[in-house]
Amino acid sequence: MEIWEAMERENHVAERGLVPVSGGSNVQMQQEHGGAKIDAGFVHRGQSCRYASTDTPSDMLVKVGGVNFHLHKHPMISRCGRLARLVDEASSLHGPDAITVIELPDLPGGHSAFELTAKFCYGVAVGITAANVAALRCAAEYLEMSEELEEGNLASRAEAFLSYVVASSWRDSVAVLRSCGGDGEESLLPWADDLQIVRRCAESVAAKACTNPRAVRWPYAGSGSRTPSPARPSSSNGGGGRQPAPPPPDWWVDDICTLRIDHFVRVVTAVQAKGMRADLVGAAITRYATKWLLLNDDKESSAASASRGRHGSAPWPGHAGGGALQMVLAGGEGDDTQSTETAASEQRRVVESLISIIPRQKDSVSCSFLLRLLRLAVALKAAPALVTEVEKLAGAQLDQATLADILVPSSSYPYTGLPSSATAAYDVDLVQRLVEQFVVQEQSSPSSSSPSRGKEKQEQSTRAQRVACLVDAYLTEVSRDRNLALGKFQALAESVPEQVRPCHDALYRAVDAYLKAHPAAGEHERKRLCRAVDCGRLSREARAHAARNERLPVRVAVRVLLSEQEKMAGGRAGRKEKEEEVVVALRMEVESVSAKYMELQREVELLQRQVERLLLPLSSAVAGKQQSVSGWASGLKKLGRLGRIQVEQPAVAAAAAPGETVSREHRRRRNSAS
Repeated sequence: MEIWEAMERENHVAERGLVPVSGGSNVQMQQEHGGAKIDAGFVHRGQSCRYASTDTPSDMLVKVGGVNFHLHKHPMISRCGRLARLVDEASSLHGPDAITVIELPDLPGGHSAFELTAKFCYGVAVGITAANVAALRCAAEYLEMSEELEEGNLASRAEAFLSYVVASSWRDSVAVLRSCGGDGEESLLPWADDLQIVRRCAESVAAKACTNPRAVRWPYAGSGSRTPSPARPSSSNGGGGRQPAPPPPDWWVDDICTLRIDHFVRVVTAVQAKGMRADLVGAAITRYATKWLLLNDDKESSAASASRGRHGSAPWPGHAGGGALQMVLAGGEGDDTQSTETAASEQRRVVESLISIIPRQKDSVSCSFLLRLLRLAVALKAAPALVTEVEKLAGAQLDQATLADILVPSSSYPYTGLPSSATAAYDVDLVQRLVEQFVVQEQSSPSSSSPSRGKEKQEQSTRAQRVACLVDAYLTEVSRDRNLALGKFQALAESVPEQVRPCHDALYRAVDAYLKAHPAAGEHERKRLCRAVDCGRLSREARAHAARNERLPVRVAVRVLLSEQEKMAGGRAGRKEKEEEVVVALRMEVESVSAKYMELQREVELLQRQVERLLLPLSSAVAGKQQSVSGWASGLKKLGRLGRIQVEQPAVAAAAAPGETVSREHRRRRNSAS
């Protein structure tokens, strides 16, 4: 007993446990002594031997993960309930003085965790950090280092560090989750799950990820290398001070992408439960898949390789790299079969896990990403239910896809079992299922009676036309494949609703290319294939080409000519109808002007009557004055006329003939006598 107390005094340890790693001599003392390295109370001899740095001979040998620990019973059994029980069992068999040999092959954390617990038992200061607290907590639970044996034992100290230090720190929570993902003998699972370490850290990470970015004050991945945004004036200082711009909404994504897949799923699930936006969750899933999966994209593969170079060759256990997966897809054989199967199993687990947590909201992830994930899921023989789920998600967004996205080689789909010579180059069935999913979901979309219903219909029609153009381009591309069955080509061509194809020129080119690549097709097969093309929706150039196309059946060529005649007759009828429409429009315009003129005339008459009513009192007032002067005015008018007659009479008589003058005078005398 005195020996261990003296060892504690020599190491200047007043209290064991929560000692930060500071590099001090009393914490991490290393020196060379006789070819052996002394590490704070333990001597390392080679890679497989550890000795307690004391003169007392060891009486217990503990084997953990290929490393032999030569220890002493008293300090170990006084704090480890499991070791005490095993020592009692061995002593009852071999006697109390015999050296006890104990093997712990399943100790969580492996030999490194056991070495830390042994130091704690010997009274050596152990620095508990975010990197080793999970291993210490699991090892303490495994070794039964509880408070019943000694107050302040390792289990309670590690638990306190988890509850008060790790739970309040973003980086520590992520570090603990990362440390729980060891492989083989160092794996902490399922102990970390049973002790709720993973759940607590995942909830802590999720709670901080859902924090308003303006309130983020802790460092995160990329915060040091991120280009600082322009600072904004601080309102608290009256605009004088400036504070840095908040981080982006996806600031948390890079940190959680370093976790193993099951811990990543835990965090994303907790984030979704707390109401995180679907597009941000989709961004996290896309970035994780880009980093750890081979998505057949050169840029993303190079980025993933660079990322693996920064974080190490295998940051999460079981990752075998893209080369092994390429061998899986190519059907590798030989000595590497086992390694390729292991890589395929890990990749399949990642793919299935990511599919299960993809948000079901539309546009949460891109259609291009979904199609690449779908390609990999089927190549790795993922669960059929998950493959169908990805097809539904990708089909709903098929209008966003490009031709390169849906050109999926059949060699990636090992389900057919057909020889390569009889297999089509591309998986047409997949594209047909995607089109069917798109049509079903578009038709089942809820109709709205709001004023925006017209706009929604227009957008829906635009999406359908994009899919029709995409299918026509796909048919043109795959039509050159000699192994493509006519039935599959026809089924895909007819899977698009007829009303969403305003023009059939692209479909006609695809049919013509198929007939050109399959010259052995019979007359009946060519007729079947041409039924998908509506000759009435071909342009003039396409109809002219089809009329001279020898690959088309004769009946189709006749139908094209009849359609051309109908177009011409319809054009003449259309011109006549336009002339009649112009005449009717002019007649209606004249009638409209006439009606407006009559209305204006009625308004003028009404105004005249109103003016007359207003002027009637004024006319009656001046009527008396007009009657008093009327007699004088009439007399003056008569005198004026007589004066004009007398003045004009000599001139008229001088210029007239004698007979005419006599008659006028006789007439004048006759008038005056009367």
